[in-house]
Amino acid sequence: MRIDDCAALVVGGAGGLGEATVRRLHAAGARVVVADLADDKGKALEAELGVRYVRTDATDEDSVGVAVDEAARTGPLRIAVDCHGGPASGGRLVGKDGSALGLAGFRTTVDIYLTGVFNVLRLAAEAIGRTAPFDDDGGRGVIVTTSSIAAYEGQVGQLPYAAAKGGVSAMTLVAARDLSPLGIRVVTVAPGTVLTPAYGKAGDQLEAYWGPQVPHPRRMGRPREYATLVQHLCENDYLNGEVVRLDGALRFPPK
Repeated sequence: MRIDDCAALVVGGAGGLGEATVRRLHAAGARVVVADLADDKGKALEAELGVRYVRTDATDEDSVGVAVDEAARTGPLRIAVDCHGGPASGGRLVGKDGSALGLAGFRTTVDIYLTGVFNVLRLAAEAIGRTAPFDDDGGRGVIVTTSSIAAYEGQVGQLPYAAAKGGVSAMTLVAARDLSPLGIRVVTVAPGTVLTPAYGKAGDQLEAYWGPQVPHPRRMGRPREYATLVQHLCENDYLNGEVVRLDGALRFPPK
């Protein structure tokens, strides 16, 4: 699929992974809409690149609907990338004090990291499905979601996050099968440890901790590597229904 001159929606587009993706798709010629809650960063990207910023809550149906509609107005919507984040609760299932992990925090984490992805997935698919096919195979577009290697090797204290990301991974093949009559591919990226600006000064400490644990290259991932993979997933029409690990062969230890 050609990226140039089609519309691309990037949910979480003002974050570390999202910003790199916005820049990559914009450079490839896409008409990008940045959907996020970080107004300052979103508006800064809008001013710098000429992309469109729409304040968007991934867990809210109307909010995502507005962002999707805006993207569809800029051109044929063929790309949707969801890498939004948010607060995640954690802790052992039963703590050292003998108390069970809170239910409210679990629900919030699943709402942000799983239900939010489902919300973007379904509404983006509906809009992409209304576009005309771009090839003889009936292809209309691609949706890229973001899981984590925690979906497979969640660490101690990561149960809510691992459960949510496991759900994202599990949705991938089913969504690809559901959307195959519409010619819409669904692919998921499962990053390992990626160094983003959100870490601030703590990034140096994280790099020192995680870098030596990555088989090769011995460092944390970079947002540009996520964005490069997203571009390839968009352009390669035979990648579908797959979860691609982006982790330097890292496997999380128990803690």
